[in-house]
Amino acid sequence: MTQKKTEIRIPLFSAQDRDNLRWLWSKYLKKKAPWLLVVMLMVLVQGLVYQQFLSLTESGLRVIFDAGAINDLIQVCAVVFFLFAVRGLMAYLVPRITIRISNQAVFEMRRDLVSHMMSLDLAYFERTKSGEIMQRLVGQTQSLGAFVGQSTANAVRDAVTVVIVSGYLIYKNPILFTTAVVVLPFIIWVMNYVAWRVKKGQIEAEKAIGNYMNGIEETVNGMRTVKISNQEPMEESRLLEGTRSIRDLQMRVQTTQALVMPTIDLSSAFVYVLVIGGGGYMVLNPNFDVDGAAIITFLLGMVMVFDPARLLAQYFGALNGQMVLLDRIRSLYQETPTIADAPAAVTDFDTSGDIVLSGVTFAYSPEQPLFDGLDMTFKGGQVSAIVGATGSGKTTILSLLSRLYDVKGGHITIGGTPIDKLKVNKLRSSFSVVAQDIVIFNNSIWENIRYVNPDATEAEVWQAAENAEIADFIRQRGDAPVGPKGAQLSGGQKQRIAIARAFLRDAPILLLDEATSALDQATEARIKSALDRLTKGKTTIIVAHRLSSVSDSDSIFVLESGKLVEQGKHDRLLKENGLYAQLYKAQKKGYDER
Repeated sequence: MTQKKTEIRIPLFSAQDRDNLRWLWSKYLKKKAPWLLVVMLMVLVQGLVYQQFLSLTESGLRVIFDAGAINDLIQVCAVVFFLFAVRGLMAYLVPRITIRISNQAVFEMRRDLVSHMMSLDLAYFERTKSGEIMQRLVGQTQSLGAFVGQSTANAVRDAVTVVIVSGYLIYKNPILFTTAVVVLPFIIWVMNYVAWRVKKGQIEAEKAIGNYMNGIEETVNGMRTVKISNQEPMEESRLLEGTRSIRDLQMRVQTTQALVMPTIDLSSAFVYVLVIGGGGYMVLNPNFDVDGAAIITFLLGMVMVFDPARLLAQYFGALNGQMVLLDRIRSLYQETPTIADAPAAVTDFDTSGDIVLSGVTFAYSPEQPLFDGLDMTFKGGQVSAIVGATGSGKTTILSLLSRLYDVKGGHITIGGTPIDKLKVNKLRSSFSVVAQDIVIFNNSIWENIRYVNPDATEAEVWQAAENAEIADFIRQRGDAPVGPKGAQLSGGQKQRIAIARAFLRDAPILLLDEATSALDQATEARIKSALDRLTKGKTTIIVAHRLSSVSDSDSIFVLESGKLVEQGKHDRLLKENGLYAQLYKAQKKGYDER
């Protein structure tokens, strides 16, 4: 016995859809209400032109059929031409205004999305695909803007035309019009079915497009690995599978939408047959005060009703798909930052004081706790180093200090002030950071250095470049862009840009996260004096894998699996012959064997 698969129906216009529409209106369209009112008046004029055209057409036909004066016919034709000239002017002005309104709404929406996105925590970007973010900011906002603008204006025009012309036809012949609309329930049923199928398909298509965009980004960013490992066929196959999925989903949506036009065409044909048959009977029957001119005008009016009705049906068929886009865009606002300024946050604190971690508890996920009651003290004005195996929590400590994440328990203080009581921007402006994941923009090296301090003078930028041993390379390249994500630079050149940024920012607390990991020993030796100048008089925390680079530190903290297992100076830790000594000897042996 087979079980019948049941589909869960998605509401055509759910409470969420209505709430999203209210949000769109109040946030981006309500302030443009005066211009929307102007558009509505222009649309009303377009509808009235059709009604007057029908009236004049009937009068013109009677002039012809009743052998009226030629002057009367010329007058009717002149008025008709004038009316359509007015409609043509309205047809030009309406899209001009609506395009301006929609483009401004798209601009404001993207501006607000970018602003809100910048306020979100780092955790959001680490769990969200970048392709999904780009899809919202670029494709979905543009599609929604075009739909809300010109498509909606056209739909309103079509709806007004249907109402006005239908009202006129009812006035002229209510019996014939009632006969003509018998197919309306069937059309409504078809549109209801189409709208549901389109909404369902659009949800799946948007997910597929997001995954596809993310796949493209991953392939482009990892092209070096793809080429080296000779995996072009695999990547081609992976992207082709995504393309195929999008094609199939779009075909489903568009095939469903294709039902609309033939349905309305067949319904129109049925209506025209009823009008011709019923109208012809009325003309032939002396009990009805109907002539040939009235029937021809009525048929022309039905054409004017069904043509915009077809376009209106298409609009409602696509509307549910746009509701999906609107919900996706608005869902970004449901992401709220957890790291924010406390109600009584302060800006003044002792940046030269000790940095203390007291009973710190932290986990990226509840299933994998990292720190449980961690205590550490980094002395103000001194150089401290954090070492340990990969995954021991070294870089996480720097993230907690700068509040990229908040501790789950315990607290962190700088100069005695808890960092969660400080303004976030003030806290972060007190750090200069040289990270292992260096962000390089497709601009000149000069502009990449100046990124951290746009107001820096030319002399200050050059001095920072000289200190980081990259000034000569800048002179060689000039203003040439460095490629997407610095593709034309070596790892060492990228790290020297990061070091130059730290010199230029000149903040009182310096965080070095594997600052020299991509430098060979000769280059590291050349900039060691520069790093010494950079750290002089500053509270410096170094995260390092190469232990020889931290041997001169005032204090070294050794982490293992999120626990502080050793602490002290280099010589003392070697004498204790613990984990640090083992790591140091293993590295030294590795260097000696090279």
